[in-house]
Amino acid sequence: MIRHILFLLISLQPILLLGQYDIKNLEKELDLLLDKEEQYHQIRLEKINKLKNNLLFKRNSTQKSLFDIHYQLFEQYQKFQSDSALTYIYKCQEIIGQENDSLRIKLQLDLAHLYSTKGRYLEANEILKNISPQTIPVMLLVKYYDTYLAFYSHYGQSNNNNIYYRQSELYRDSLLQYLDPNAISYQIEIATRDIFAGNRKKAIEALEYILQNKNNTGEYTALVSYLLGIAYKQENNPEKQKYYVLRSAIEDIKNANKDNASLQDLALIYYGEENFDRAFKLIDKAIKDAIYCDVRYRIIEGTTFYPIINASYQAKINAQNKKLLFNLVLISVLTVVLIAGIIFIIKQMNKLSAIRSQLSQTNSQLLQMNRQIHKNNIELSEANHIKEEYIAQFFDMCSSYIEKIDVLRKDVIKKANSNQIKELIAELKSTKVIEDEVAELYHNFDTIFLNLYPSFIEDFNSLLREEEIILPKKNELLNTELRIFALIRLGIDDSVKIASFLRYSLRTVYNYRTKVRNKAIGDREEFENLVKKIGNIDRK
Repeated sequence: MIRHILFLLISLQPILLLGQYDIKNLEKELDLLLDKEEQYHQIRLEKINKLKNNLLFKRNSTQKSLFDIHYQLFEQYQKFQSDSALTYIYKCQEIIGQENDSLRIKLQLDLAHLYSTKGRYLEANEILKNISPQTIPVMLLVKYYDTYLAFYSHYGQSNNNNIYYRQSELYRDSLLQYLDPNAISYQIEIATRDIFAGNRKKAIEALEYILQNKNNTGEYTALVSYLLGIAYKQENNPEKQKYYVLRSAIEDIKNANKDNASLQDLALIYYGEENFDRAFKLIDKAIKDAIYCDVRYRIIEGTTFYPIINASYQAKINAQNKKLLFNLVLISVLTVVLIAGIIFIIKQMNKLSAIRSQLSQTNSQLLQMNRQIHKNNIELSEANHIKEEYIAQFFDMCSSYIEKIDVLRKDVIKKANSNQIKELIAELKSTKVIEDEVAELYHNFDTIFLNLYPSFIEDFNSLLREEEIILPKKNELLNTELRIFALIRLGIDDSVKIASFLRYSLRTVYNYRTKVRNKAIGDREEFENLVKKIGNIDRK
């Protein structure tokens, strides 16, 4: 009998360890993704920039083509950066005007959804009140009820009022009447309703089926995993809750989805496990994502839990510091005792043993110091590499100018000695040399500046209206307007200094600056401050 029980336990051990093993693997994957999250962020930006580049080549395309690209940009920004999403919704509205009622209503619903995400509930409510479900096309009823559902859900999360949660569930019922029963979105909405209605086992079965059917999951993986985490939390199954919330968080990071709930929920799970390091790291990222995307209800939720997690995290740090201090004192006492013992022993040893001991200690310290110096030298070498490159270029330019001045001096002496006064005067009056040198100076400046800020032209034009972008000619690196604002980016914003450098009149420089400011997308008074931030990671 005992042998049968032992055999059964041994057989079940892999199954019992499977959940824990998967969670550990998912935690490793999450840590790896958090370290590389900037790469996924850049991938999302590359998709957006590709669409923006398409706009540059399709400025004269059909209205439909322009609308499609602007709407794709809105969709890319929707869960990434809501302010930019708002900009492209406005542009979509400008493109279609009042001609297409169906598209106009669709954009109004998108705008209402975006407003509720950003916490602009009055504006969202005003839009929704002005849209009657009896007057909109049937194909937009799904979007209409989904928008109302999101509006009341966001509003409920902002003030934690169950009245609005109940209202959102009523709109979910209306939404389900118009969704295709065979669609994944219908199955997810049904499962979501079952979760909040208490039919959790039915919801779990449906959601796990969707997740296992990999051909149908795709973009829904993060959402379905998150809903399973909620269901298992209500089922008091913390292991499976953690497993699915981890999967949801991993998908959110891979998609650079800044409007996410998984990181915050995961932070609370680790807080409950008293893993305060992970909890703090995740809640900090969750809040940063919410702020970057400007999702108000996420910010409110995150900042509610942040002080609690931060307090526990700081308490842990303080406890560790106290422990370190205690260990330091203990080590210090032991060191004193050890030194006293060494002194006693040294007195009993002959001079040769004392010298060898001292040399051994000194060599050990020198080796450690040499390693530290070597490490510091490597860091300094890397830090100074760029400086050395441009210092070398500066000396090369200076040497070139000295050589040219010397050649000019010799030429002047030669002509003076040969009494070629007329030729000498003609040469001195000629401005060709100055013009050539100025052109070379500007070329060197343009080259060095674009090496420092390779995306300057693209970033600069992103601050201007589409029809007003400034591009250099075929054989130019920078033109006059770009060069003026390149100097401003370097901190030279005094028109007198700019005029002196570019050899223009003060009025000309002033006119250029004013003309370009008038082309700005946003506030003209803030335009030059935005130019000064070009090249900074956190410019947005």
